[in-house]
Amino acid sequence: MKFPSILRVVLMAVAVSISSFGVQAASATPVARPGSERTGPVSVSYRTVNVDGVNIFYREAGPAHAPTLLLLHGFPTSSQMFRNLIPLLADRYRVIAPDYPGFGQSDMPSPEKFKYSFDTLAAVIDKFTEAVGAKRFALYMQDYGAPIGFRIAAAHPDRISALIVQNGNAYDEGIDNEFWAPIKTYWKDKSDANAAKLRPLFELAATKWQYTEGARDVRHISPDAWTLDQAYMDRPGNKDIQLELFHSYGTNPGHYAEWQKYFREHQPPMLIVWGKHDKIFPPAGATPYLRDLPKAQLHFLDTGHFALEEDSATVARLMRSFLQRKPR
Repeated sequence: MKFPSILRVVLMAVAVSISSFGVQAASATPVARPGSERTGPVSVSYRTVNVDGVNIFYREAGPAHAPTLLLLHGFPTSSQMFRNLIPLLADRYRVIAPDYPGFGQSDMPSPEKFKYSFDTLAAVIDKFTEAVGAKRFALYMQDYGAPIGFRIAAAHPDRISALIVQNGNAYDEGIDNEFWAPIKTYWKDKSDANAAKLRPLFELAATKWQYTEGARDVRHISPDAWTLDQAYMDRPGNKDIQLELFHSYGTNPGHYAEWQKYFREHQPPMLIVWGKHDKIFPPAGATPYLRDLPKAQLHFLDTGHFALEEDSATVARLMRSFLQRKPR
């Protein structure tokens, strides 16, 4: 009778069909590939850790044992500037973004109890990395993040896997423009009269200007960003803190030679992504990096100071490609 043989053929066909389905189902599962970006939901944790008596707020996402990315924000914002970037990287990396003391959700001790300087902020973030177990990491630095991050990198070159610079300065050419003129005057003479000329930079119009100036389409810039930044800055005493940091920024040019020496001697892999319409840190501050790091990648973006507002997807794509291909 032929029934058993026919049954065997049918069962074999079903088995092959099931096997094929299994292969197809496996290949349909999202897999991170070089240059790809995660499309599924990402869980971001909002945490606080105490560093020398100061509670430091930070955002964290991604696998705990994945390569670490430390994201350092600028002025006058906080880790909220990375809200769009974090989900695009967290499938492959452990992404950590802290708020500095006096910024965002971190503690805001009074200037009488805490010295607001770039040396101090760098020391706090250095200890923060130890507190969260970040022993080796790539640094993303924007604006204030650059002088903080470069202090850490120059002090611990063995802990740095790569540098990503977005509108952050390490050269005299980057601050040789109209925006910095009254600030440089304040560096030389910390008078009430010179301080008064800078205080408008702490008001809503200036905060909004930082986000919208140079943007190719302001309809893509969320007003929540500058509204939130201003709400933090309008807290009693915060503008005095920001004025102290404006004065402390004058210590950073004195470190430029040290940081440039670090670049030359250690040749850290560097990706430069720069909003080319930035009026604070224009492209003149981007190209000098290539003098000391000729293998650095430089990409100018058609946007302004806060490039992530319009170009998070582009920056994430460039970062993923760079980090996956950089020399080990």
